[in-house]
Amino acid sequence: MKHKLKIFFVSSEVAPFAKTGNLAEFSAALPGALKNLGHEVRVMMPNYRTVNERKYTLRDVIRLKEFTVPLGNQALQANVKSAFLPDSKAQVYLLNYKPFFDRDGLYQNSAGSDYPDNADRFIFFCRSCLETLKLLQWQPDIIHCNDWQAALIPVYLKTFYQDDPFFKNTAVLLTVHNIAWQGIFEPAALAKTGLPAELLRPGGDLEFSGRMNFLKAGLLAADCIGTLSRTYAEEIQSTEHGNGLEGIIKSRQQNLTGILQGVNYAEWNPEDDRLIAQKYAAADLAPKLANKQELLKRAALDFVPETALLGMIARVESAKGFELLEPACEAVLALGVQVVILGTGEEKYQKLLSRLAKKYPRQLAVHWCYDQRLAHLLLAGADMLLMPAPEESGSVTPLQALRYGTIPLVYGAGALAETVQNYDAKTESGTGFVFKKYAAAELAKTLERALKVFQDKKRWTKLMKSAMRQDFSLQATAEQYTKLFTRLAGRERK
Repeated sequence: MKHKLKIFFVSSEVAPFAKTGNLAEFSAALPGALKNLGHEVRVMMPNYRTVNERKYTLRDVIRLKEFTVPLGNQALQANVKSAFLPDSKAQVYLLNYKPFFDRDGLYQNSAGSDYPDNADRFIFFCRSCLETLKLLQWQPDIIHCNDWQAALIPVYLKTFYQDDPFFKNTAVLLTVHNIAWQGIFEPAALAKTGLPAELLRPGGDLEFSGRMNFLKAGLLAADCIGTLSRTYAEEIQSTEHGNGLEGIIKSRQQNLTGILQGVNYAEWNPEDDRLIAQKYAAADLAPKLANKQELLKRAALDFVPETALLGMIARVESAKGFELLEPACEAVLALGVQVVILGTGEEKYQKLLSRLAKKYPRQLAVHWCYDQRLAHLLLAGADMLLMPAPEESGSVTPLQALRYGTIPLVYGAGALAETVQNYDAKTESGTGFVFKKYAAAELAKTLERALKVFQDKKRWTKLMKSAMRQDFSLQATAEQYTKLFTRLAGRERK
């Protein structure tokens, strides 16, 4: 590599330190892959209660008395700790301020309600990221921000730090993982940012229907906007999928890109996965059955050889398709399948699924947590992965499932339209089952189609092997980001 880039990656969650969804996987995998390509990469996230400081050997890099960050008319003292991503050894900074981050959940309380001071928490986080860079005297070529929690960083760079020579040569990419999550707050939160009042006037960069919108302001201020698929980049320019920001996205389409998220096959590979019951490969699929048996045992469900087992790993919320699963669940279970769900999220869906699990104790099991070992076992043990999300920018879970020969059943939107090929019974080609109309009846009908193939073991084995041959490598993703970052940093060479 001719030019090593200095990349500062900012995310509100990073695996394995803290995770609620795909953002955490992306925020660990991409920095590690970029580091492996020779770039200097540093990551920053909040230091939540869930972070095991002893396990990951956190050490102070900025002490409490050295670090003061403004929040409105307050000057808050925090400190910054450091650790390393377990696989790649990329350095991670963790902002340590207990009043904001020492809580049970990352964004929500145990009842699934957003913390009322989320605006304060992430205003403080964004400003702290920039102040950390200055205090450490580490000048990045690129700041890669993710979602609304980091979206004020480009806004600050275009206002407070506009004339600061420290950031003169720093470009910003803001990646949108789900445009439905925008960070919308009451106007009073502006005082906490210290940003100019005109940003909140009608038509201002922060103003959105009379309220503050962190993501909107970030989309306007960033040098480039990213998504995790070309399809999603197109979709969010429409009124159907733009969630009110389609005009902003469309106005910046020349600075909009979509790069598919890759899979870290060093971690997600059934041939050498230490977290599953028994390793297996496309050449010998028989041991996969042992994983199914172990998963059912962990879920307290009976093993019935001819019964299809569906797995689901997702945040339990409407954005992940649970509004569709709610009316479809009875019809799905009526088809005689077993279902194991792993995730946390909205209380109403947790209550619904808990009731159904009691009603169908032989078919449905739910685990209200995220457990890495169980996630690996679920991908190895399930026959199919259920993912009916209506707007999926780029979840890596279906791609991981393909490598494990666990067949995705998905709604064909966003990245899933690019990565899961709908099975054709006539040609026996494809890698999964896709429904195009977002309706409970269509989900159930697609599952019926999948079950017909599942009952034909010869065809199902062929489908599994085809899925396992798919290649969505993380290195290819990192190489595409390198090209983008090089262009943004003004270092493109002919």
